[in-house]
Amino acid sequence: MSEMYQKEVPLYGDLIDLVTEVNTKVLSKQPEVKEQLEHTGEINRLNLERHGAIRLGTEAELSMMRRLFAVMGMHPVGYYDLAPAGVPVHSTAFRATETQSLHKSPFRVFTSLLRLDLITDEVLKKEAADALDNRNIFTDNVISLIERYEEQGGLTVDEAKQFVKEALETFRWHDKTPVSKELYQKLLAQHGLIADVVGFKGPHINHLTPRTLDIDAVQAGMQAKGIPPKAIIEGPPRRDCP
Repeated sequence: MSEMYQKEVPLYGDLIDLVTEVNTKVLSKQPEVKEQLEHTGEINRLNLERHGAIRLGTEAELSMMRRLFAVMGMHPVGYYDLAPAGVPVHSTAFRATETQSLHKSPFRVFTSLLRLDLITDEVLKKEAADALDNRNIFTDNVISLIERYEEQGGLTVDEAKQFVKEALETFRWHDKTPVSKELYQKLLAQHGLIADVVGFKGPHINHLTPRTLDIDAVQAGMQAKGIPPKAIIEGPPRRDCP
């Protein structure tokens, strides 16, 4: 997924390089940080991406996505209702749950499900629902492999490789929309996120996020390298305690 996303968004590859540079500098200048990471066993997974996000349109898509992630040992953890923040979704995060598995792969995918019930226009709500019902975000082969995994309790090495190949198609960027411009504009007027979910053929990767030991340095480095950063840092301010 990371390799595919770097091809789709080349600047993301530049960001990965920048974060790696910053982390290396922090570890060399702050031995206490390195010691803490070694103590917790996190040092070897520091430069693995930690967080990704996708958005789904229907309960059926979420149900199959749960089964897809289960093949990789990732399970839903937590529940987040974002409607109070003005975002028409509720979400969970799929990740490994055992410590040993997390050390091998700390990656999690924040997965949001669109709440069409929050669309006030009943006609528009039906149009959006019809558009979502007419799409299939999973290949026939990946569904077959998911079913085989569930029946056998696992996949062979060759089946696993094929599974990864087929699963990636679900998250791939599509440059053509299955909805009309008129419908897209109507959805956009309701909420940009609704238009984003309904207007695409599938849940393209919304973002991937690497882990950095100094987010302020990364923010400054992004500006220096011509990578457009967000206006503000989404996280706690710098502090003198862990």
